[in-house]
Amino acid sequence: MNVHLIKLAVGVEDFDHLAHLQQQRMAAYVAQGLSANPRHVTRMKPKREAEVLNGGSIYWVIKGAIRARQELLAFESYSDDEGVKRCVMILSPKLVATQNRPHRAFQGWRYLDPAKAPPDVGSTPNGDMPLELARDLEELGLL
Repeated sequence: MNVHLIKLAVGVEDFDHLAHLQQQRMAAYVAQGLSANPRHVTRMKPKREAEVLNGGSIYWVIKGAIRARQELLAFESYSDDEGVKRCVMILSPKLVATQNRPHRAFQGWRYLDPAKAPPDVGSTPNGDMPLELARDLEELGLL
């Protein structure tokens, strides 16, 4: 069985903005001699790590709706300069647009049941529709 994580993308305007920020960060990682995979640093490591890494993704809430996901590849632990334990989530570089699903704000990350995860854009009968049109229709509640 697998499980997903859900996290707010604070300060991110839309899917394209998240993709742009991650591209910039990946270039910085390569310049530092790290792998190019995007990563996210958080305080707590999931206790259900094996379930998350069994095909789980992190779903990004942008401006009040789940709009994107990325496969979770690994977790790494370290202590920061002040001795506080941190968890680094290593993500797939492939950012996948999802159908918009409203979601309220929360702190940190949460587990997300796969049954409650929105489908990827293009995985439904409306999949051939241009992405921007599909997003607009979903926001209007027509899809």
